[in-house]
Amino acid sequence: MSGHFVEHAAAGDFHARVVLADRVDLVRAGLRAALEFDPDVEVVGEARDGREAVAKARQFQADLVVLDADMPEIDGLSALQLLKQTCPKVRVLLLGTCTAPDYVCQVLDAGAAGYVLKAASLSEVRSAVREALRGDLPIDARVVRQVLRRVLDTPALEASPPGHERLSAREIQVLERVARGRTNRQIGEDLVITPHTVKAHIEHILAKLSVRDRTQAAVRAIELGYVRKAPVGLSRF
Repeated sequence: MSGHFVEHAAAGDFHARVVLADRVDLVRAGLRAALEFDPDVEVVGEARDGREAVAKARQFQADLVVLDADMPEIDGLSALQLLKQTCPKVRVLLLGTCTAPDYVCQVLDAGAAGYVLKAASLSEVRSAVREALRGDLPIDARVVRQVLRRVLDTPALEASPPGHERLSAREIQVLERVARGRTNRQIGEDLVITPHTVKAHIEHILAKLSVRDRTQAAVRAIELGYVRKAPVGLSRF
């Protein structure tokens, strides 16, 4: 992430450079129009395929790439992996149609900053862009339900997995909510603790699970069975 973005994001005052990558001109135009309402987001480039998306992200030093999962030349997942290799600080918000749990976990494990269904409205995509830039994990509720449905019958682990330090009961509560795409503020409201405390818990969780960010932590939570039941009243993001 660029120094300019990081410097101002914490204060809620940032300017983010975004590249839109979709094979359909009309879709890119719609996304551009939606993001133009946000004074803190600047669309600096557009791409029609995966290779061009990588090139534009590097050329414009993008903070975020909104990436079509079904891209020509190289598919969205491959483009995501290439982006994370060549521009490791860039965040990638994937737009797709697939809700298969294996695929969703795969893109999150590859480093996606969020996954939004193409059926989402432009206002929902705009909200997801801001959440991804803040470091939250925007995932469409329909996708979350598909993933969670797969693990509903998996008992929660009583102890941490081999090779990892045991998680406290509070850390498991926080991790469960991270896996559901809840923001630090929302987690704090759920557990009646401050966002600062939530952040501290997440830092401890990352260290204990040996993962680098909340995206990987969410994937590990699903894989390890910490998530036991579907969320109630979950919003789209």
